[in-house]
Amino acid sequence: MPPSLQTVVRRMNLRPVAGTGRPGVLDAAVRWVAVSELADPTPYLEGGELLLTTGMRMEGDLTGYVARLVRRGVAGLGFGVGVSHEEVPPALASAAESAGLPLLEVPRETPFIAVGKAVSELLAAEQYEEISRAFAAQGRLTRAALRPEGMHAVIDRLAREVGGWAALLEESGEVRHATRGAGLDVVTTELARRRGQPVETAGGGAQAGAARAGGGERMPASLALSGPGEHVVVQPLGGGARPRGFFAVGAPHAFTPVTHTVINAAGSLLTLAMEQGRTQLAAERRLRTAVLELLLAGEGERARAVLGALGGRLPEPPLIVLAAGAEALEALEARAFAALLSTGPSAAETRSTDPRTVVAIVAESVAEEVALGAEAPVGVSQPCDGAGLRNALDQAGRALEAARGRDGAAAGAGDARRVVRFAELAGQGLLGLLDPAAAQAFSAAVLAPLAAYGSRADLVESLRAYLDSNGHWDAAAQRLGVHRHTLRYRMRRVAELLGRDLDDPGTRAELWLALEAAGRGATPASPRGSSR
Repeated sequence: MPPSLQTVVRRMNLRPVAGTGRPGVLDAAVRWVAVSELADPTPYLEGGELLLTTGMRMEGDLTGYVARLVRRGVAGLGFGVGVSHEEVPPALASAAESAGLPLLEVPRETPFIAVGKAVSELLAAEQYEEISRAFAAQGRLTRAALRPEGMHAVIDRLAREVGGWAALLEESGEVRHATRGAGLDVVTTELARRRGQPVETAGGGAQAGAARAGGGERMPASLALSGPGEHVVVQPLGGGARPRGFFAVGAPHAFTPVTHTVINAAGSLLTLAMEQGRTQLAAERRLRTAVLELLLAGEGERARAVLGALGGRLPEPPLIVLAAGAEALEALEARAFAALLSTGPSAAETRSTDPRTVVAIVAESVAEEVALGAEAPVGVSQPCDGAGLRNALDQAGRALEAARGRDGAAAGAGDARRVVRFAELAGQGLLGLLDPAAAQAFSAAVLAPLAAYGSRADLVESLRAYLDSNGHWDAAAQRLGVHRHTLRYRMRRVAELLGRDLDDPGTRAELWLALEAAGRGATPASPRGSSR
């Protein structure tokens, strides 16, 4: 803060002459010293100066002169005696007293330049003190950043430095950590408005943010919010264009330039900690992927040794393998050993080779809880030991495909329907293990000649009865309610249309799969109930 007029008076032995009777008038800040003999120096002043003059052109009524200085906001007027005037002109003293302008007598032996140098030194000392305070605060913030609490310790220290509160927020606006007394309602509301999200109204309802049309306003480098008795600054965190979080600082008083410097330093430390955390997390994820590939390659001992050296461990058998999309990575890795399995030679024979597939290995006792906690489609394998992980991964991958297929229908039915267990698919027979779309395409292709033969359904139904009766003519004919010779005729026609030998076991298996898929999908290839 600049030196006060009182400080300059005492340091330079200036004598108050007029306009200093009001309480606090000498507490005015002196931002600079100006020297002028002009009748109207105000065009060359900014306000806050101590104006020095010898009164070379002063004569007559000086009320207008003083009034102009007061309107300009000068801190005071210093009159040098012994040059043009042996004493301060009474007219000037009277005008200054009436206008409340501090009028000071500058002794003949005190050069104006000495006054200017003194104020300059005081300003420099104040700036040095401010910089020193800022450096000291930055040092305390840096030491806080090195503590085990990391970012939380920085927030706690920042609150003490500004004499108020501080808070750390997620990118979504959710509060991660806040000090006591944090007034975050205005912060979260403003962040939601700028993202174009609904914000709570005073009546408890919700209204769309003003920025919804444009997808939200771009977050500025710093956001200042002021209200009765509270001043708040919000800054984004992260090194990219998209904020990865925010921190907010509030106090009952306005922030000084030094305080803003401290806040900016805290923002740099928090951003650095966040980016370092992301880098460390990425390295940990790559390591878990390498461990998973070792496990799938049958190198269980090496995988456990690598993980153990870093303080991690795998659960004991029986094990369950979970497969999910990349959106579930954070949720799964917080509860279990989880890794993102990328396409590569080590996973070439699995069905979970999609780079966006997350694989988690959990103990059987907690598999259900972990799968539900993913809040995303999850495939669950059957129990296995370490040697059966590759097969379990294939099971989980197949179950994940089924879970993704039912995800839309499960959106309003809770997370339980988004979890599919391989045992459920196995209980549905061979078709449960096939991709539904692929099975339907296969069925349509195989049965197309029968569908193209006309609208009669007796050939399809006769084929179904024949296969269900395991090729026994009498049982199939009785089931259809026709003579067995009629059935033989129909099967010869089916064989001709399909170009297949119905006595071949492979042909029978394919036709049975096609009929089952057609029945489940109600494809046009199985027009039950129609007649020619």
